[in-house]
Amino acid sequence: MRFLRWMLAAALVFTPLAATAKPIKIVASFSILGDMVKVVAGDMAEVTTIVGPDADAHVYTPSVQDARAVAEADVIFVNGLGFETWSKTLIETSGSKAAVFVATEGITPLLVEGEVDPHAWNALPNGVIYVRNIAKGLAKVDPKNAAKYDANAEAYIVKLMALHKETTAALAKLPADRRTVVTAHDAFGYLAKAYGLEFLAPVGIDTEAEPSARDLAKLIKQIKEQKVAALFVENITSPALVEQIAKETGLSIGGRLFSDALSERGGPATSYLAMFRHNLDALVAALSPTS
Repeated sequence: MRFLRWMLAAALVFTPLAATAKPIKIVASFSILGDMVKVVAGDMAEVTTIVGPDADAHVYTPSVQDARAVAEADVIFVNGLGFETWSKTLIETSGSKAAVFVATEGITPLLVEGEVDPHAWNALPNGVIYVRNIAKGLAKVDPKNAAKYDANAEAYIVKLMALHKETTAALAKLPADRRTVVTAHDAFGYLAKAYGLEFLAPVGIDTEAEPSARDLAKLIKQIKEQKVAALFVENITSPALVEQIAKETGLSIGGRLFSDALSERGGPATSYLAMFRHNLDALVAALSPTS
């Protein structure tokens, strides 16, 4: 009997790691990045997102629950480029020992009035860089599953590039005088550069800023002079400012764009791919000459 107990104990000790290992714990800073991480990680990880759907990462204040999730994480992914101004403090104060990876590594940032624009995901070729960085980071932490992460990433990239090709073709058909859009804050610079559009906004890259009466009047004058084709609210900001611009200019609001966050479950933008497709469809509908 003593020998049998010893054999059972030995079997438990020498059970292969693959049979007993738990999924790695990953924290992603915001919902769009969290979705990318889930696709690449698949069922080999548990992913927690700090800033959830329809929430604004620019003005977010982390909670005790967030600090606990970060402290228990094996891996943390952040956007970088100054997007999560709270992330460094959160990670340091939590005492986390997790490996931290910046998803925008290798992306050439755009500047808006001298400030780095962090919204790099709003161009699909940049999304591909995010995905490759995620796979690379996961492979460093969990090398035994590196091939699986790479396969998931490559399959995902095929879908991203197919949508990029579709987006390029659809927006290329728009006439030159139907390519200017107004949104609540300056989040679509990368989309504008990648697909030949122009975006104007009363607020800069940070939603916490507020436009002065002079700046707002200047924008309204510019909208009238340029004959802007479309005006959109965003899912993370109050529609009040855009509604005021609509009233002052006579422009109709063309719908809602998802800029910094996915939609809640049941909404039209519950994944990065779905978000980009929703935005593409909304832009085409509002900017097409027949609209």
